[in-house]
Amino acid sequence: MALLASPDVGIRGRALLKNRRIDTQRTNMTASTVAEYLAALPADRRAALSAVRKAINENLPDGYEEGMQFGMIGWYVPLSVYPAGYGENPKVPLSFVALASQKSGMVLHFLCFYGHPTLSTWFTSEYKKSGKKLDMGKGCVRFKSLEDLALDVVGRTVARVSAEEHMANYQAARALMGKGNSEKVRERGSSAKKSAKKSAVKKAKPKK
Repeated sequence: MALLASPDVGIRGRALLKNRRIDTQRTNMTASTVAEYLAALPADRRAALSAVRKAINENLPDGYEEGMQFGMIGWYVPLSVYPAGYGENPKVPLSFVALASQKSGMVLHFLCFYGHPTLSTWFTSEYKKSGKKLDMGKGCVRFKSLEDLALDVVGRTVARVSAEEHMANYQAARALMGKGNSEKVRERGSSAKKSAKKSAVKKAKPKK
């Protein structure tokens, strides 16, 4: 899924996941487990996603868990480790990577790219070396078949980010987002004060 290092993790991330959820729910609206999700897919999609899932699980650092999240197969930091949750929601684990089948194809969403610009740059470079064509948006990689995906690069990308690093990057991005919002509020306040002062001066001017 461009803009890969947006500090606005909460807003942008939730919006992007919301869009993915709409598409994936059309494919499988009732799955509550990964097994159910895969079982409901056509054979070719099930085989492709199972292969990607295997590559992720084989390279997944300690500290992450797998399960259904946002209507997709997701890997995340459990609430027992990061109780603040994704988007500061204590009911939603901190997302790391997500995998889904959509009407138009399949998608692998790297939420770990947000707040980690060097990782997304490395990924793009390594993907190019693989010889595979990269169809990528703001953190998601779209593919029609397993052959379209540089599976080795996916595995190495997952392996590069420990749960501790992911949490630290996420917290830093959230802090940067908060700082940016505070500065905007101060700018608006300053602008409003200047406007009010000018208005007061105009009213105080004697008529000629």
